[in-house]
Amino acid sequence: MNTESHTYVLVPGAWHGGWVWRPVAERLRAAGHRAVCLTLPGLGDGDDPTGLRLGDAVDHVVREVERLNLRSVTLVGHSWGGYPMTGAAHRLRGTVSNVIYYSAFVPRQGVSLAEENPDGGAFLRGLIDESPDQAIHPNLGYVQGIFMQGADEGAQRLVADLLTPQPGDYMLDALDVPSVTEIGISARYILSGEDQALPRPGSEFAARLGLEPVMVPGPHDGMLTHPDEVAKAILNG
Repeated sequence: MNTESHTYVLVPGAWHGGWVWRPVAERLRAAGHRAVCLTLPGLGDGDDPTGLRLGDAVDHVVREVERLNLRSVTLVGHSWGGYPMTGAAHRLRGTVSNVIYYSAFVPRQGVSLAEENPDGGAFLRGLIDESPDQAIHPNLGYVQGIFMQGADEGAQRLVADLLTPQPGDYMLDALDVPSVTEIGISARYILSGEDQALPRPGSEFAARLGLEPVMVPGPHDGMLTHPDEVAKAILNG
């Protein structure tokens, strides 16, 4: 486990805000590290998701790291958060020393999240086209079916109430950059053992980085159901 102090910037996935990382962040801080939980544009309580593009999310990660004057940063991204995290890592070379994907997409250059989802991509586009604000609105079914299946129903309902609409172009835009390992940034891949949200096996995403996944228990939102194990995996790099 790391014994020196590190700075972790935690990037949430689709529909989630920085709140989803708080249990893990508290454990990282208790271990003597700095932890910053980001909420990306359009995903805060009451935010308007209209018109936001993936580049806006990337810009936000970069701005926050620079605004806080952070150094020797480890970026940690969950699920769709692998997209803005990867884009930001390219622009923060020299500041970001490590990147950790947690049950996350590892983007391929020029390929959007919708294109990574061969069965669900058309469904996502349909939801976006039908939405007056061009966003994908969450519901309790997401939480019970793929984010926190098997968790206490009260916790599931609470999380569902906290989810916010996901700006549609966050799912349709692609990054024009190679993997972080190709530019010399160290990477790791942590995977929840009961993940049912990723459209491809997590091992396939890890293989894009030349890695084997580090397995932790829990569903896709394991940072809420198994924060001790997720925090330990992050610290054991």
